[in-house]
Amino acid sequence: MALKNNTAGLFLKWSLLFILVISTLILYQGCKISYSFSGASLSPDVETVSVQYFQNRASIVQTGLSQFLTDELIDKCKAQTSLNVVNDLGDVDFEGEIVDYNTRPLTVAADAQAASNRFTITVRVRFTNTVNPEFNFDQSFSRYEDYDSRYNLDQVEEELTENIVELLVEDIFNKAFVNW
Repeated sequence: MALKNNTAGLFLKWSLLFILVISTLILYQGCKISYSFSGASLSPDVETVSVQYFQNRASIVQTGLSQFLTDELIDKCKAQTSLNVVNDLGDVDFEGEIVDYNTRPLTVAADAQAASNRFTITVRVRFTNTVNPEFNFDQSFSRYEDYDSRYNLDQVEEELTENIVELLVEDIFNKAFVNW
């Protein structure tokens, strides 16, 4: 009977030690690693984000595109992070410009007319992370949508622009915050 009580006591001590070790490791890791939310991975020291107005420097300037792109990037940061958006320079900062906005024939039909066109928007982004400068970048992002040449660009431009800007913002956000 004494052996049974001794074994039960030993088992209880080892179980408590195991739980203590696991709890300590979890707490230690929680303090050491960065946190992640909605796919974004940031250092806990990053608290604010700023997005400067993206000027349109493309040869074709589409009215409202600069504001739309800027607003979409701000909205993405608000929705996908818990960072505070600030007007001054944040711990992380986006700035840049729209450098290309064009449409070109993509394929030619038998009658030498364009069968489809490609609409492209390119944005140059400078991202500064003052907390972790190794994540800084200066890079161009380009996305396109193809459309049937039976349509004039002005007939499909709004929808295509919304789709492209959504993809561009996703690319920019992922480059800045998703460490893959």
